[in-house]
Order: sequence, then C-alpha cells, then structure tokens
Amino acid sequence: MMSIAQLTAEAEKIVAHTQREMPPELRGKAEAVPVVFHDWPSDEILAGEFEPDILGMFVGEPYGLASGDGNAVPSQILLFLENIHDFAEGDAATFREEVRITYLHELGHYFGWDEDEVDARGLG
Repeated sequence: MMSIAQLTAEAEKIVAHTQREMPPELRGKAEAVPVVFHDWPSDEILAGEFEPDILGMFVGEPYGLASGDGNAVPSQILLFLENIHDFAEGDAATFREEVRITYLHELGHYFGWDEDEVDARGLG
C-alpha cells in the first residue's frame, strides 16, 4: 500500500508529464490552473451531489469566464488519490493512467466543456 505522500508524488509527476505533452496553445492554460491532491473527498464535497468514490472535480470559474465578483472559489482541479488508487485496485500502471485520464477530464471542465464535449474529445 502506498502512502498518501507517495501517491501525491507520483500524481504530481503524471500531471507534469501530461502537461508537457499538450499542444502549446493548451499547455499554458493547463499550467495556470492549480491541481490540488487530496486523499479523499471532504464531507463538504460529499454533502453535495457527489458519490464517495469520485475521482476528481473542477471547482471555480472555467477559463475565460471569471465573474469578476470576487466571491468565486479560485479555479482548481481536485484529484482524490485514495479513490483513484482504490479504483485502480492498487495497480501502479492503472493508477498512473487513471490520474492522467481524471486530470484531463477535469481540465476539460476548466476549459468550459460539458460532459458531452469532454467525452467527444476522448477525455471521458
């Protein structure tokens, strides 16, 4: 079993590698949105519409759509590493691939794409 520190270190490498592989027009935007690694979703997140096994989520304003009211949560991607590790059934290669997929999926939401657009781009 990997510790949360080990899972986080691995996930950070995967996200950085994924960003480096992006086309230049997306890379800068992707690097601008923080990625926050959590072990599990918080009670606050679970009190909403989300299932306990959620792998990641995007919060805040999508790229280019800032409301300007100053009350919005800063844009960020949350990855729930223990859930991803459980989903991968402890397999390191599956964990790495699922971190990449989940990151790209949530990045799609940052770009303002809905679920259908994310899926259409192969990021579902």
